[in-house]
Amino acid sequence: MSAAGPFPRRSLPLGGSGAQRRRGRQTAVVHADDVTPVPWKNGGGITRDLFADAIDWRWRISLADIAVDGPFSDYPGVERWFSVIEGRGVELRFRDASHALRVGDEPLRFDGAHGPGCRLLEGPTRDLNLLLRDGVRGAMRRTEPGVAWAEDWPWRAHFDIATRTLEWGLPPGALTGRGAGLWIGIAP
Repeated sequence: MSAAGPFPRRSLPLGGSGAQRRRGRQTAVVHADDVTPVPWKNGGGITRDLFADAIDWRWRISLADIAVDGPFSDYPGVERWFSVIEGRGVELRFRDASHALRVGDEPLRFDGAHGPGCRLLEGPTRDLNLLLRDGVRGAMRRTEPGVAWAEDWPWRAHFDIATRTLEWGLPPGALTGRGAGLWIGIAP
């Protein structure tokens, strides 16, 4: 953590309004609609990288739009968290199991070494992703309106589904969600 606040030394808000001071803490607010989407190599969707610790990231938060069935990319050495935030959902098919995920389900954690096959349940989806590597630990949890989130992570964020906004640099202590969203915690 830098002396300037809760940002990792080389963190990059990859879009949005950038760093702001709020109640004595430095935060970053990134609106997904302000981030230029990048098409996937396989043509199956687009990704908006919302926040990462560096260009050659050890952790990254992204928002993906999946338009067609197809495989996820392999990310050897990467722990992945995945949550459906819009659409009817997906079925992720791994070598030994399948998982159906829908809006409101808890995020799924999996090893990125062997990307699963993805089948859209009834049309396109929008999904939030947390990718971690090089020993970085992290978690993604569904926001329960009115229920406190008190997990103690050095770096904490909240993604608000209704506004498609990521707020990074949240203060320590219990936080209460105001609506549908996801809490994200990261420890380098």
